[in-house]
Amino acid sequence: MNGTGYGGLILDVLVGIGALLAGTGIFVGMLALAKTLARLRITLDGVDRQVESIGTPVTDTLFRIDGVARSVEDAVGSIARTADLARGAVVPAIVNVGATLTGISAGLRRLVTGKSQKGKE
Repeated sequence: MNGTGYGGLILDVLVGIGALLAGTGIFVGMLALAKTLARLRITLDGVDRQVESIGTPVTDTLFRIDGVARSVEDAVGSIARTADLARGAVVPAIVNVGATLTGISAGLRRLVTGKSQKGKE
């Protein structure tokens, strides 16, 4: 073999060693990733157990909050209806008081001025 024949062989060997090293590096990286994912799986399993244990109390609390919200809503509705009824009862009375005061002031005006009607003497 001459010098040029060894160059191609050396190049092939070096490319093969490079591919082997790259494959070994990827293999080591994937092993580290597998270990990390295994630890992550264990951690997530623990989180799942904790979430399951608090799921029932949270659900019960949410049902209670819903009940309280409905009670508050019913109370506010009752207050609104009471306010409407009170307004309906008070407004006619105020109108009647206004009409009465108008009549009394007209009567007093006639009594004091001696006029029987507005504008006539």
